[in-house]
Amino acid sequence: MAAQRKYPIELRERATRMVIEARKNPATRTGAFGRVGEQLGVNPEALRTWVKRAEIDEGLRPGTTSSDAERITELEREVRELRRANTILKQASAFFAAELDRPSR
Repeated sequence: MAAQRKYPIELRERATRMVIEARKNPATRTGAFGRVGEQLGVNPEALRTWVKRAEIDEGLRPGTTSSDAERITELEREVRELRRANTILKQASAFFAAELDRPSR
């Protein structure tokens, strides 16, 4: 698999704006991704993904916004850490409970 090309954020924003503007006009709607992609040297499928993400973030299309996705990722990470800590505490509790049940010498 080829390495993904990283585009600068300014280029992403500019390309996204250009496609959204081109899609507003019925005369330029068809082929907007290809034309803008060719002008800026960006793969049309990458453009399609960026525009979809921008439309979701602006509430124009249903889906999980970027900020919500980041928050979900953060919460999932926190849940993993808490579950790990909980497991450690349960194991420690079981260990110390067993120590208390042993007869002293």
